[in-house]
Amino acid sequence: MTDTAPTRLTIRRPDDWHLHLRDGDMLAGVLPHTAAHFGRAIIMPNLVPPVTTGAMAAAYRERIMAALPEGMKFEPLMVLYLTEDTDPEDVAAAHKAGIATSVKLYPAGATTNSSSGVRDFDKVRPVLEKMAEIGMPLCVHGEVTDSDIDIFDREAVFIDRVLHPIRKKVPDLRVVMEHVTTQDAVDYVRDNHKNLGATITTHHLIINRNHILAGGIKPHFYCLPVAKREKHRIALVEAATSGDPRFFLGTDSAPHSDPNKLQACGCAGIFTAPNTMSCLAEVFEAAGKLKKLEAFASLNGPAFYKLPASEQTITLVKGDPVQYPEKIHTGAGDVTVFDPGFPLHWRVE
Repeated sequence: MTDTAPTRLTIRRPDDWHLHLRDGDMLAGVLPHTAAHFGRAIIMPNLVPPVTTGAMAAAYRERIMAALPEGMKFEPLMVLYLTEDTDPEDVAAAHKAGIATSVKLYPAGATTNSSSGVRDFDKVRPVLEKMAEIGMPLCVHGEVTDSDIDIFDREAVFIDRVLHPIRKKVPDLRVVMEHVTTQDAVDYVRDNHKNLGATITTHHLIINRNHILAGGIKPHFYCLPVAKREKHRIALVEAATSGDPRFFLGTDSAPHSDPNKLQACGCAGIFTAPNTMSCLAEVFEAAGKLKKLEAFASLNGPAFYKLPASEQTITLVKGDPVQYPEKIHTGAGDVTVFDPGFPLHWRVE
């Protein structure tokens, strides 16, 4: 039985469990678009240099709060970038002090600014064991980077070669598979009930690989992990709209200036912060599961991270199509806003 079709929906204020804010002028330009709708966000640490220590995370948090416009309320949840030199005691101290919420595992070379990531996973096992001991989650960019593995298969291979062995060796480690893109990943989460969750992005619920390649290359649809076949997008929509508490929103909103996107070797990332809630309402309504939007955007993530859900609410209303700007202007250059390719009738009131 599907939901009826309301034109007004009030939900707890959502959180974003995977967000890129960058730094400096870009940070100042993009932060208000997240803070307008989201109460908290897991902040990715892949700056240059990466945020690898508790002290660096505390300093980055101060810069974020300094960039927050007056009158806006927003809580950045800081993340430490895992390297083969990460000190388990520094991680534990940062977590205990409330500075770091989680640690991020990037396989070296997997995505933007990931060159400092992990190559030898045995070298980070002491950190993972300490995290399991203190209950600190590990956020995982789930792709292998071997040159002989097809880019569309890298998530599935990562599960078999890296993630499953890590979880067998450190079974009490709580893991978030970030921005899952395949039926393989959805099935893996559903088949492993203990200590495992997954975020799903706005754009992976909407685009498949045809959107990037058919009729010409579309740089503003290029992200990592890259969008897959339509059958995988359908699997993601089913997971997101199911109400299953192991799946929750992580937009992976990733701003790059247009000159950095539109070049011979353009950057990976899609900027969805301004219109994510409108996009999600359309996706969930089309699936007949609009009433499940609150679980996906506002409840499942806090439950996995063992944090309270927001006591604030937002209201989405349906009406004439909303006109979002094609670009936002920042001191670091213009950033193109994600275009879902269909009208957005829902907006945050």
